[in-house]
Amino acid sequence: MIELKNIYFGYKGKNTVIHDVSLTINAGDFIAVAGRNGSGKTTLTRLIMALLKPSAGEILFQNSIIANVTPAKMAHHIGYVFQNPDRQIFHDTVADETAYGPKQLGYKPEEIKTFVKEALAVTGLSELADAYPLSLSKGQKQRLTIASALAMQPQMLILDEPTSGQDARERDELLHLLLTLNAQGKTILLVTHDMELLSACAQRAIVMAKGHKAFDGTVSQLFENNAQLENWGLIK
Repeated sequence: MIELKNIYFGYKGKNTVIHDVSLTINAGDFIAVAGRNGSGKTTLTRLIMALLKPSAGEILFQNSIIANVTPAKMAHHIGYVFQNPDRQIFHDTVADETAYGPKQLGYKPEEIKTFVKEALAVTGLSELADAYPLSLSKGQKQRLTIASALAMQPQMLILDEPTSGQDARERDELLHLLLTLNAQGKTILLVTHDMELLSACAQRAIVMAKGHKAFDGTVSQLFENNAQLENWGLIK
């Protein structure tokens, strides 16, 4: 689905923060990206989403280079869920919030109605369709941002630290949701510090360290690297 070839990236006026990263994401993968703060993991996901452009190297989506593709165009294929859901929510009802994305993509009203209904059902928010989004709990808000992404019919979801600030019940609900979506065929790329979450749901782990890809393998292989986990800022 996605291939990164020798990617470099640096913010304007700053040193390079992504150094020679190459990786492949296949359809149906459930991948966790881990690493210390500042390791480059969020920057990596924003490059995939075309929110940022690499200074060198190529990113391909379904074998086509995305150098000139806009984030709006990528939103047809990839849903991006930010760490803080309050930054994504700005409508007066849960249903209206969920409908915003597919409206922007030009879907027909009847299609939008169906997509919203399906997205709210799978995220467990159907009974809150008329609720004011900012009155929801942190976990419900996070599921709303996922519903908003799903309503745009993406093939893949990128989630940046989605369990931040949630209690154990909300975390378990989100875990179940992500596993369900992956079982239904969605490709999942999860940025997380939570090693329990990583071990419970991911099939593959990528570790970023100082802008480099330090590890790329199965979760069991990751936890065999006990000597490196602490160096990478990870706790088993």
